[in-house]
Amino acid sequence: MHKELLEQVYNATDFNKNGHILIDQLTTYLEDKLNAASRNAINWNEPEKELLFWKDFLINGNKKDLFQEITKHTTYIHHPHYIGHQVSPPAPITALTGLISSLLNNGTAVYEMGMASNAIERIVMEIICKKIGYGFGSSGFLTSGGTLANLTALLSARKAITKRDIWNDGNQNQLGIMVSEEAHYCVDRAARIMGLGEQGIIKIPVTKEFRMNTDLLKLKFKEAKEKGIEIFAIVGSAPSTATGIFDDLTAISSFAKEHNIWFHVDGAHGGAGIFSKKYKYTVKGIENADSIVIDGHKMMMMPALTTALLFKNEVNAKTTFSQKADYLLSDSEHEDWYNSGKRTFECTKNMMSIHWFTLLKLYGEEVFDANVTRLYDMGAVFAKLVEEEPNFELALKPMSNIVCFRYCEPGLNTENLNELNVKIRQALLHDGEFYIVQTILNGIQYMRITVMNPFTKTEHLQQLLNKIKIESKDILSNGQ
Repeated sequence: MHKELLEQVYNATDFNKNGHILIDQLTTYLEDKLNAASRNAINWNEPEKELLFWKDFLINGNKKDLFQEITKHTTYIHHPHYIGHQVSPPAPITALTGLISSLLNNGTAVYEMGMASNAIERIVMEIICKKIGYGFGSSGFLTSGGTLANLTALLSARKAITKRDIWNDGNQNQLGIMVSEEAHYCVDRAARIMGLGEQGIIKIPVTKEFRMNTDLLKLKFKEAKEKGIEIFAIVGSAPSTATGIFDDLTAISSFAKEHNIWFHVDGAHGGAGIFSKKYKYTVKGIENADSIVIDGHKMMMMPALTTALLFKNEVNAKTTFSQKADYLLSDSEHEDWYNSGKRTFECTKNMMSIHWFTLLKLYGEEVFDANVTRLYDMGAVFAKLVEEEPNFELALKPMSNIVCFRYCEPGLNTENLNELNVKIRQALLHDGEFYIVQTILNGIQYMRITVMNPFTKTEHLQQLLNKIKIESKDILSNGQ
């Protein structure tokens, strides 16, 4: 019985049959969503109702409907009305590279388990390093997401700057990093995981434009030193997740060089700007960073998770983790590049390099230029629409495809306006035609869009504003 069941599970003919059915379904999905043939970007359901549906489906649902139902009960990233979180609508070809990775299941941390993917990863890293402006001796690797990449980079910084064997001996004194108060929360989390504590996270206030106030760096550094805190790194945001605003990377790099500390750039979202001829200026100074994070699954049309962590000096990547596993890894210096487990948290990682390589091979670097440029352009278009609409207000002029704005009903105070904008966003979510998110800046509630779909047009953005006006009128008239 067991033998028959397992033969059924691994039946190649069934795989072929189900694969064709699924590809047909996903093709229909793409045609429908990319062209906005259907109305909604999300079919909202309350969490408890969704949970009950799937509990019932497990017992009573038709197994032939499984894939179709999953597709129905989701957020439609490929719909032009999806302008929410920083998640890329993956290029369809990367779904196929994902299929290859999943079926081959080569855990690529050691060369024997990922010959093609390790070699391909090396080539991709060389291309990105060159695009950054790094010279000889630079390199990097891919890892599972920006959060893990930022943590790895800061561990590398600690190893390189403190010159102590903290890996084996633990922290002997209070260490610290400097970071904008608008930086992504994962930097704060990484610092706490490293044992720095709250006192080891030196938050730098931002300017009125929400950029790190670099005029305060020397003062904050001096204050930390007087408290006995050894600063070993400073992190620049490219850009901040909440605002889409880029820190002045050139100024930060100069400060880091002056004080002999590590300069790290969290470019998870905007690091892809290195490929855009028009918007490369947003990451001016990035070439001076000791380490850089760039997400393929944000601005580079790949499925989650795949993140590049680049080092100006490859040696720093090699020495981050001193741990050794004799049964997996040898000590041979020249083998380092193709045994990526020496440099990452993952002992097993999927073949994520093939997403990058396939896009480069089929479409060239120009595809990344085209995508970043298009999305940033549409961010500027939306900002202009907001400025032209009565009763709408921008939080600040955008530098990317992230735009914060709010609806301002005349006569309402700040508290009531905050409440109104929260209700508008919630109404949009339940309605489902558009998917956007929200944020708070200086105590003010804003709605927030991120244009992630290159097929989001001006007309779609105008429709969103029109929808907001209708929702606000309904909310106010009903006294909600």
